[in-house]
Amino acid sequence: MTNTSTHQIRHTVVVPNSIDMVSLLGPGDEHLGMIEQSFGCEIHVRGNRITFHGDPGEVALAERLLEELVAILRTGQGVTPETVERVIGMLRAETTERPADVLSLNILSNRGRSIRPKTVNQKRYVEAIDKHTITFGIGPAGTGKTYLAMAKAVQALQSKQVNRIILSRPAVEAGEKLGFLPGTLSEKIDPYLRPLYDALHDMIDPESIPKLLAAGTIEVAPLAYLRGRSLNDSFIVLDEAQNTTPEQMKMFLTRLGFGSKIVVTGDVTQVDLPSGTTSGLRIVEDILDGVDDLTFIRLTAHDVVRHKLVGRIVEAYDVYDARAEQVHPGPVARPKRRDG
Repeated sequence: MTNTSTHQIRHTVVVPNSIDMVSLLGPGDEHLGMIEQSFGCEIHVRGNRITFHGDPGEVALAERLLEELVAILRTGQGVTPETVERVIGMLRAETTERPADVLSLNILSNRGRSIRPKTVNQKRYVEAIDKHTITFGIGPAGTGKTYLAMAKAVQALQSKQVNRIILSRPAVEAGEKLGFLPGTLSEKIDPYLRPLYDALHDMIDPESIPKLLAAGTIEVAPLAYLRGRSLNDSFIVLDEAQNTTPEQMKMFLTRLGFGSKIVVTGDVTQVDLPSGTTSGLRIVEDILDGVDDLTFIRLTAHDVVRHKLVGRIVEAYDVYDARAEQVHPGPVARPKRRDG
């Protein structure tokens, strides 16, 4: 409204009466405190009038943040501190996509809980799955690449775009061989596939999962079980694809049948294959360069949606790898892990 100094401005915005101010500003003004800290502004609230005082550029960004939060609330979603953080991150990154559009895209709802993308790259990933027959989602742990792919698979099944879902992983793990594990073949394989079952329970009523598995509507199987099959009218997700050999990757991709869609996910920095074995995921982009109706989406540490510390850990490892590569060019030995 008025300039208070050469470098500071004061501006007031009026929040629509339909918006609940507690939902917008947070319990105990928690969101308001985050906004003040992030933009270095003084903020005063009187009723539904909010006055910002600070650097012109920061005030403008804070006002845009407010607009995005109002837009999100209008969709019926709640606003959490995580929501505020994500919107701030998108505004700082100057993305072309509106944060409210990213965070309001509903993929799947189950038992009152909605699954949505939480970053711009996640939204692009979800849209790529819709547009292409084969999509590769490549990125570090916690970026939602497998979870979102499975949500799209369940959505496709529920909307009758496909007749079945096939979820697969290569049964490869650092330092272990299936033959040395106790139990039957099924019991030996189960630990490799457990993360896929866990995600399914978030997306489908648990009591219906055994029926769907028994009927073959949902199949969770090691990669080797797909050999020799042609998979029609199916949504197929291959997880942990960095642990495929080039021959296995070719075998898997050529299982594609009519009316089917494939999503391949993996983290090329976390290969558990024996030393000297090439990862099929690492070379597949070069092999398929120029092939129509498939795409590669890369997710980064900025797309990590687990505990915020996971993102910092991923970034720290990326910095370490970059330093090590400068000192010793070539592959960098990284610690192995079980969960991607």
